[in-house]
Amino acid sequence: MDLMEMFFIFLGAVVVLYYAVKLLLFSRILFPKLWFPLSKTFFTSMGEWAVVTGASEGIGRAYALALAERGMNVVIMSRTRIRLDMVAKEIGEATGQTVKVITTDFVNENVFSEIEDQLKDLNVGILVNNVGMLPGVVPSRYLDCEDLDQTITKVVNCNVKTLVKMCKIILPGMDKRGKGLIVNISSGIASIPFPLYTLYAASKKTLSNPLYSTSELETEQTAVSPTPFWVGYCSIFLSRSSMLTCCYAAYKPTSRVK
Repeated sequence: MDLMEMFFIFLGAVVVLYYAVKLLLFSRILFPKLWFPLSKTFFTSMGEWAVVTGASEGIGRAYALALAERGMNVVIMSRTRIRLDMVAKEIGEATGQTVKVITTDFVNENVFSEIEDQLKDLNVGILVNNVGMLPGVVPSRYLDCEDLDQTITKVVNCNVKTLVKMCKIILPGMDKRGKGLIVNISSGIASIPFPLYTLYAASKKTLSNPLYSTSELETEQTAVSPTPFWVGYCSIFLSRSSMLTCCYAAYKPTSRVK
């Protein structure tokens, strides 16, 4: 075996090892419960209550139900009272936990003072920023959106302003207690160019890297963990318990607590 053959054998072995490690790391996403065993008391240790926006259906409803199954009381928020009451009844009957319903439309300007009043006496340990809206049902060019100014205001209010305002309401209590978990539901659209949904993609991008990185630095002396979560993956592959396991896996500031 000459030197050239030895070089290519070595190179091939390095490549195989590299991709084997990549595949092993990727398996953490496919099998989160295997890699990150979830303590039964983790979520309840954050606080007595969890707040979930956009909880009348879909991922928000799944989070509310999963957190209640873990022993947390939940506040569910959305604009449709009938659907919220149905979800509250379902959660209460299935888990025996207390469910508080707050009806509000996040596209409106002045809704947060009332929300703050209703949450001020609650020991909130987990906030799930899930609510969001599309500019329109039918994809279209940005400049072709109907009532563009109004659409921009609604999307920014619902997808961006709500997250920042809810953090303003919830974070002081978490900071005071020195623990808490904030889950920001983003979207796979935020990670790639997505023509015909540019406004929505831009608003969801806000929920991922910039705000997450800033919040993590600002809360680094507490055990508050802001965690971005991408809808494209969790809505397709993850069960309710696996969604919570991924949140647990992303919670990492306890080592930084003074």
